[in-house]
Amino acid sequence: MPPPKLKLYVDTVSPFAYVAYYILRHDPVFSKCEVTFVPILLGGVMKACGNTAPINIKNKDKWIEVERLRWAKAFNIPMKPDAPEGFPPKTLTMMRALCALTALHPGDEAQKPLTDCLDALYEAYWVHHKKTDEKDVLAQLLSDVLGKQEAEKGMHLIIGNDGDQADKYAVLEMAGKEGKAILSKNTDVAFADGAFGLPWFVATNSKSETEKFWGVDHLAQVTQHLGLEKPKMGGWTSLL
Repeated sequence: MPPPKLKLYVDTVSPFAYVAYYILRHDPVFSKCEVTFVPILLGGVMKACGNTAPINIKNKDKWIEVERLRWAKAFNIPMKPDAPEGFPPKTLTMMRALCALTALHPGDEAQKPLTDCLDALYEAYWVHHKKTDEKDVLAQLLSDVLGKQEAEKGMHLIIGNDGDQADKYAVLEMAGKEGKAILSKNTDVAFADGAFGLPWFVATNSKSETEKFWGVDHLAQVTQHLGLEKPKMGGWTSLL
């Protein structure tokens, strides 16, 4: 019998996508589940379905600030209480760069460098409030994470022409071509999967039955469908 599979669409602009991502990455509930993360452009999905950003809705803009901190506290997720300056950031280049990684590492091999980068980007933005949408900041973060690994493949992310300065823009250059096409495709697939916001889960249990779920507050339903046991402690107690 195949193991349960769970796909989570992500964009670093969403605090709730970050909460869902962190739980899937760190909670042992999902240790026996094949988890796949797929970078998309949240703005593209919302435009496709005519959705409006919560920050543009009166009262809801204040509510999401309260809600993100409640979930972060419930699951011990590192997140600063105040919103990053200039929120929401423009993540187009960032998400294209992450998609470019999937071109460099086809298939399942893409998940390791992808999650390494997502770990760093989520922490940099939501914990340290670094301006990850700025090209120099993004390039340095990608270089710090991928440097030695990608240098072995001739991308020179660590050793530049002077032997000291990294060519930090290698992945970003790919983002303009391969990354652009993959991001567009991923976003279209997310929309076809029914997504209208994040986090959006596509869960397939061991019986090959697939269901879709939206929102951190539906994680208990996700585990139920996948045949995973919901813990009776911590933040899980707040989930029906």
